[in-house]
Amino acid sequence: MNFRPNTTEEALEINLVPLIDVLLVVLIFLAATTTFTKQYHMEVNLPQATASSNDIPGMTITISRDGAYMINNRSLQGSSSREISNVIAETAKSTPTNELIINADAQATHEAVTKIMEAASMANIQKVYFATQRGSN
Repeated sequence: MNFRPNTTEEALEINLVPLIDVLLVVLIFLAATTTFTKQYHMEVNLPQATASSNDIPGMTITISRDGAYMINNRSLQGSSSREISNVIAETAKSTPTNELIINADAQATHEAVTKIMEAASMANIQKVYFATQRGSN
């Protein structure tokens, strides 16, 4: 007598087809929604101030460490870029060249220097120079 049932057991298998279908859908979704940005960078070698200074006949703006401005040894009362631009344009009429020299204190803020550069641009000054000191060697 045979008391065992007549059914045959099948070996269990993992069906990979649905898993691959789901992974392909996820891959397509990621490829469609991903944004690629290219990172730009550059190597910069900063210049040294070792050359002798040339006398440039132009306007000179001095910026003190507390943000006060002087143009050709005359104090500027305005503090906005538009007011400074008007004074620069007026002074440029009496100078032989359309050039500007910025004498900024080492402790002056970037904002003060940038404001002068913006005002010079608004006054159509084509050449802007920065005065430096010769470093000790």
